Amino acid sequence: MTGAYLEVLRARHAARLLVGTLVGRLPNAVAALAIVLFVRAEGGSYSLAGGLAAAYGVANAVGQPVLGRLVDVFGQPRVQLPAAVASAVATAVFAVVGIGALGAAYAAVVAAGLFTPPLEGGLRALWSSVLPGQGQVHTAYAMDAVAQEVMFTVGPLLLTLGASLWSAQAALVLLNVIGVLGALSVVVSPPSRAWRSEPREAHWLGALRSPGLLALLGAFLFVGMAMGSIAVAAMSYADDHGGDVVYGWLMAGLGLGALLGGVVYGARQWGGEPARRLRTLVAFLAVCYLPLTLMPGVVAMTALAVLAGVFLAPSIACAFVLVDRHAPRGTVTEAFSWLVTTFTVGASVGTGVAGPVVQAGGALWGFAVPGAAGAVSLLVLVATGRVLAAPGRGALVAASSENDPNRAVEPRFSSGDRA
Repeated sequence: MTGAYLEVLRARHAARLLVGTLVGRLPNAVAALAIVLFVRAEGGSYSLAGGLAAAYGVANAVGQPVLGRLVDVFGQPRVQLPAAVASAVATAVFAVVGIGALGAAYAAVVAAGLFTPPLEGGLRALWSSVLPGQGQVHTAYAMDAVAQEVMFTVGPLLLTLGASLWSAQAALVLLNVIGVLGALSVVVSPPSRAWRSEPREAHWLGALRSPGLLALLGAFLFVGMAMGSIAVAAMSYADDHGGDVVYGWLMAGLGLGALLGGVVYGARQWGGEPARRLRTLVAFLAVCYLPLTLMPGVVAMTALAVLAGVFLAPSIACAFVLVDRHAPRGTVTEAFSWLVTTFTVGASVGTGVAGPVVQAGGALWGFAVPGAAGAVSLLVLVATGRVLAAPGRGALVAASSENDPNRAVEPRFSSGDRA
C-alpha cells in the first residue's frame, strides 16, 4: 500500500515541497484556536474570541483566491513569501497589541487572514513539474489530502504545548515564524522558482468562469457545512458524556478516519470517471454521518466518528482531480484556492447553522445536520453530473488540464479513463 506514496516521495524535491507547504500552513491551520487561546489568556470573553476568529476566517476566505490569482500571474516567490511575511507581521502586531485596542486587534487579525499565502493551491500546481510521470500527480493529490489530516491534528497539539510551556502569546508568534520558514523553504526551491502558469485569458471572473468548477464548489460548500456542523454537535455530545476529553476523542476519531480512508484511496487502483466516483464517495460520506445520530456510549461513538471520517479525504482527493480538470488555462492556483475558500466558508456556515439546531433539539438534531448537508452535496453533484463529466471547451475552459497537459491516464486506473 505504501509503494505508491514512496514512489512519489522519492521524486526530487517532492518531500521538501510537501513538508515545507505543511509547515508553512501551520499558522492558518491553528489560527482560530490560537486566537481563542490568546484572547482568553488576555482576559477576554468567548464572544470576543469568536468575533476575532470569525474576522480572520472571512479575511482568509477572501484572500486565498485573490492571492492565488496573483500567483498565477506573477509566479510563486513574488507572492507567497511576501504574503507569508505580511501575515506573520500582522499576527505579531496582534500579539503585542492584545485586546486593549479592539480596532487595532481586529485590523491585525483581518490582515493576518487576508495575507495568508495560498501554499495549498501552489503545491498542487507544482506537482506536475516535480513528478516524473503525469500519472503520479493524482497519487500526490491523495497524499496531500492525507497529510492535511496529520497537520490539523499535530498543529493544535503544538500550539497547546507551546502555550503551556511559555504563553499563548509566545506560541502565537512562534508558530507564525515557523510558518514563514516553511513558506521560504518552498519558494526558494527550484520547482517553485521555475514554475510559470500557462498563458491565461484576461477575464474578471478568472477561474470562476468554468461551469464545472462552479458545480464542484457548490457541492463542496455543503461538504464544508457537514464538517463545521459535526464539530458543534460533537461538543454538545461531549458536554453530556465527559467534557473536553471526550470531544478530543471524537475529533481525533474523525481525523483518523479521514487519514485511513485517504491512505487506502490513494494506494489502490480505481476505474471509472472521476465525476462519477466523486458522487459515490460523497454518497458514502453522507450515509456514514447518519449513525452518529444513534449517540451510543463514548467508545462506540468514537468508532462511529472514525467511520464518519473515512470518506472525507478520498472525496477531497477526487475533487482535486476535477478542479485541475476544469480550471481555465492559466488559473490552476486560483482554482485550487477557490476550493479551499469554499470549504472554509461552508464550515463556518455549518457551525452557524448547527448552533441554533443543537440549542433547540440537542446533539441528536445536531448530528442530523452533517448528514443532511452531505445529501445536498450529493444532489448538487447529481444535478451537475453532465457538466462535471467532461472538461469545458472553447474559449472558456481549456480542453486539457494544466497539471495534465497530455490528458494522461489517471494512475492505477484499471479502465484507462482520462482524469
